[in-house]
Amino acid sequence: MRCRLAKEKDLEQILAIYNYEVEHGTATLDTNPKEMDEWRIWFEMHDENTHPIYVAVTEDIVLGYASLSPYRSKDAFATTVELSLYVDPKVRGRGVASLLMDTILEHASREQGIHSVVSVIEGGNAVSIRIHEKYGFTYCGTLHEVGKKFGRMLDIANYERLFI
Repeated sequence: MRCRLAKEKDLEQILAIYNYEVEHGTATLDTNPKEMDEWRIWFEMHDENTHPIYVAVTEDIVLGYASLSPYRSKDAFATTVELSLYVDPKVRGRGVASLLMDTILEHASREQGIHSVVSVIEGGNAVSIRIHEKYGFTYCGTLHEVGKKFGRMLDIANYERLFI
């Protein structure tokens, strides 16, 4: 297993991993699966510098991905990025998330255009909260019942890591 920058040929597998979580989980609060056209636009909004997408692969099979996306559209937020990390449910618990976290945070630490990495985590996602804390993220507060999915009101927990 290794990490590399995502390529357009990975989009179908990345989308399948994301849409699984849309349909079955709460790691994303999206409620409708994404289509390839909109996913391609998402991919094209990323670059290899401040907003990369990394994939964990075995041969050409994508096991998971991590991305750094713009946090907000206002210019003052340009040095803050939002981390997203998703792992194929068939390989969870096998170190994929740690490999992706190692890779994306190493990238963030080298990139001069990044000062802070923010993660917005569904409040009940203990696995995601644990890995963020393991990698030095600081808890910044919870927004209560801001999303509704599967008939339940959901909280989001905010985490940050600064690179100085």
